[in-house]
Amino acid sequence: MGVEAAIFTAAMGVVQAKQQGAIGKYNQKVANRNADIAENEAAQINDQAEFDIARFDQQFRKTVGSVEVALAKSGVVIDSGSGARVTEANQLEAEMQNKITRYNADVGVAKKMEEANFSRIQGQVARNAARLAQIQTISKAGSSLLSMSSFGPTNTYNQNSVNTGIQANRDDF
Repeated sequence: MGVEAAIFTAAMGVVQAKQQGAIGKYNQKVANRNADIAENEAAQINDQAEFDIARFDQQFRKTVGSVEVALAKSGVVIDSGSGARVTEANQLEAEMQNKITRYNADVGVAKKMEEANFSRIQGQVARNAARLAQIQTISKAGSSLLSMSSFGPTNTYNQNSVNTGIQANRDDF
């Protein structure tokens, strides 16, 4: 009965350790997938910012053209005076809008990259936790095997009594 229990304990320890390893690998894969998704979202944020800047520049050129036509129709000289101030203000506004869009995109990208890095760290922690659980399971199984006292017949005699018995038998001859 003791041998069967030892085999069962060892087998269950191996099965549990394998499952813990599989769970750790799965959790790490999930975390790495989440990191890849976050990195893709960062790239999309960057692409969207480029698109928004290009769209703004297109709209801005249309607006500037309309303003210049309106100023020319009213007889304002664009190169000097209020026409020049309006043109300069529009250029500054466009530059500021582009910088704001780029800044917001950079902040979004940085957040997504940090999310990706954190997710990868979580995956590594999950994998290491599974390894630790495996070590604990194997050590518990080993402890259980070592503590089982029914590995076979137990010797209840004393080594000195065996030696004494052998000595007595020699003297008898």
